[in-house]
Amino acid sequence: MSTKLKEKEEKIQRIIAALTEESAKGKPIIVEGKKDAQALRELGVNGKILTVKTGGKSFIEATAEIEKLGAREVILLLDFDRRGKEGTERLQQNLERAKIKANTRFWRELHAFVGREIQCIESLTSYLKTLQEKIM
Repeated sequence: MSTKLKEKEEKIQRIIAALTEESAKGKPIIVEGKKDAQALRELGVNGKILTVKTGGKSFIEATAEIEKLGAREVILLLDFDRRGKEGTERLQQNLERAKIKANTRFWRELHAFVGREIQCIESLTSYLKTLQEKIM
């Protein structure tokens, strides 16, 4: 049992390491709220992180804010719940209309490993801690 948990934990850590690397290269990460951004910081992501659902921002306003950054590609990492999935799709369409590549690879990979167990990015840190405790 713990071998499967260890493999799962290692795969999640690899995804986070790759995310951190992409962020360090200058690709902004788009999350829903401040707690999601804080969770990524706790996991070691130091690059630009934008929130799309703080201050009552609409997706159009969020897209305009992303356009101002001048980034050609952003990483979408919204929550795994129904609203997060819908938001990811809508934001992806808006960004593509603005000629900005919306990278959803990390979202898809994380969702494959934790999507049934956690609903939001902010839960990722506590989920990993619990996983590590179960392994020991």
